[in-house]
Amino acid sequence: MTPAARVAAAIEILDMIGDGTPAEQVLTRWGRANRFAGSKDRAAIRDYVFDVLRQKRSAAWFGGAATGRGLMIGLLRAQGVDLDTVFTGEGHAPAPLAEYEQTRPEGELPQAEALNLPDWLAQRFSESLGDGAQQTALALQSRAPLTLRVNTSKADASGATLMLKEAGVEVEANPLSPTALTVVEGPRRVRNAPAYLEGFVELQDASSQAVVDGLPEAKRVLDYCAGGGGKALALAARGADAVFAHDGDPARTRDLPLRAARAEAEITQLTTSELARSGPYDLVLVDAPCSGSGSWRRAPEAKWNLTEEKLNDTCQLQDDILDAAHALVAQGGTLAYATCSILNEENMARVEAFLARHGEWICTWHKTYDVSPSGDGFFIAHLTQGK
Repeated sequence: MTPAARVAAAIEILDMIGDGTPAEQVLTRWGRANRFAGSKDRAAIRDYVFDVLRQKRSAAWFGGAATGRGLMIGLLRAQGVDLDTVFTGEGHAPAPLAEYEQTRPEGELPQAEALNLPDWLAQRFSESLGDGAQQTALALQSRAPLTLRVNTSKADASGATLMLKEAGVEVEANPLSPTALTVVEGPRRVRNAPAYLEGFVELQDASSQAVVDGLPEAKRVLDYCAGGGGKALALAARGADAVFAHDGDPARTRDLPLRAARAEAEITQLTTSELARSGPYDLVLVDAPCSGSGSWRRAPEAKWNLTEEKLNDTCQLQDDILDAAHALVAQGGTLAYATCSILNEENMARVEAFLARHGEWICTWHKTYDVSPSGDGFFIAHLTQGK
């Protein structure tokens, strides 16, 4: 595909997303229906689509419309691309610019558009992050780093780095965690690299790794909202005697057995009815369902789909999960509450609400990880029963 044809494909996909179909679903369908597109074509089109979704308000302002065409005009115009070389109408290129599309908007990009957030969320960012709100909103408009976790039960960082280099994947140390390696070259080679296929490294954000690094040592560990099991695998690599994984939606953990086998890790998956029988646990990690606001670089649709009502429902769910999970913690053990959110109402406000409901519990430590070039935004708090 020519560069212009890739832009035309992105326009088509963005229009389908605008009609309400999730981005990943549209991209999958488009790929199946257009098998002539090679892997580089699909990757370039995907990058266009997600760049637009991260910057939808500013792209619409620069392009004069929130249609797929308007958004792509706006994105490319903001990037300084000569639009006449793309919108030629030749071959599979998009049609030439109409007269009304040829003029760049006058004046500076308005602040509301520059933040690329719904107005109500911009207010929540300000309330949660103070002076850091604008910087965080801007950081969420860039692409997230691709980070690997070294499986320390099988390799060290230098050994994993060498294995990856032999497969054409260049990495560098990540400052957030000693097990984290950020991919700087060859990201699309990772999944076929022997280091990955043989369980020497796993895909995991560096902030997520740092959250696990900070957890207290424990013999019996429960990853209560395990999802894909990344943190359970990291806990197993640390050498816990027994690691258990549970998720309210078992479908989310369907890949965990394969990942555990690849990592040579023993993880016992539990249904909800099995939790109490297998407990108590010295450490219960609750990586709670959340807005995902700290990871919106990876899933930018979420910031446009989130509503105040959905956020309130999520906070209630977080409260319910904490109330259920705390009963599984052994005397003297730790309940660790984490989210990949940067919104205060999902983070410290939920901890404070939990402490108000359970007066015998205290918070011994908490930390917020900012959205940065090194990792996603994360929050973690350690809770235990007071003496």
